Amino acid sequence: MADDYENEITNYYSLKSVSRKMFDLISKQLNVKTTYVTRKGKRAITVLSSFNEDEEIITEGYSVEYGETYCRLIITNEGSTMKTRNLMTDSRTRELEVTGELKIKGFLGVTLKDLKGNVFGTLCVMDRKEREFSEDDVNYLHSIAGILSHIIELDETKHHMGFLSVPIIPLTDGVSILSLQGIVDEVRSEQIISDVLHNAAESDIDFFIIDLSKLYIQDNRFPKELFTLINALYLIGVRTIITGVTPAFAHEQVDHFDLTNAKTKYVNNIQSALDYIGYHLIEK
Repeated sequence: MADDYENEITNYYSLKSVSRKMFDLISKQLNVKTTYVTRKGKRAITVLSSFNEDEEIITEGYSVEYGETYCRLIITNEGSTMKTRNLMTDSRTRELEVTGELKIKGFLGVTLKDLKGNVFGTLCVMDRKEREFSEDDVNYLHSIAGILSHIIELDETKHHMGFLSVPIIPLTDGVSILSLQGIVDEVRSEQIISDVLHNAAESDIDFFIIDLSKLYIQDNRFPKELFTLINALYLIGVRTIITGVTPAFAHEQVDHFDLTNAKTKYVNNIQSALDYIGYHLIEK
């Protein structure tokens, strides 16, 4: 049973997005008020995404030690499923601390796996009222979990592709281009910063052009690690030029202190950056 996700990928953006879109459908189909997806870490279960129709019962980021969770019962149970009419009276769950905290009755949960069959976490529904879940209900939730398995695979593929290479393009003596693409999360950014600083030092770089035109901005937040990179390059004597900032993103970030005060130059595109440093292509 694999439980190493805690140290591998910190953000499952696609899984969170898709699951949130499905929660309303699941809740209506099963007549419940709360639906959520968890991720199993080495010591704890953490809620990745959740839907609460009437009140905040399960919130994103909610974390419980694995041994004290319903998820453990789901994952270790035959059929990778656990259901109960009333958690507060069920002999398996009534003594758990989380039962006393949540005061939930109807519950159904299934194991969520990746496409290799490794346990990722769980997909669960619950309600304040007692609920009788049929086998059709169980099969329905398993079918949704199967769809989410493909989304987990997508997120993991994107994550690992980020480590294949850092797209540094040496242009000429003293000039290199870094083209940032996709999502730059905390883990991937460490690799980028390390590779860029080593390249700058070993290749005696004077200018690093950083192109953001294909960077995916998550939740309108500029990756703070980019400021770390800009400042680190500045400290070793390398000037940076930022290109590819879209008008829409510029409008969102115009009052962002770090963005407007970073030790860097902003230009429209790579050609403008080359013009700024006096580099010109000559046709033969």
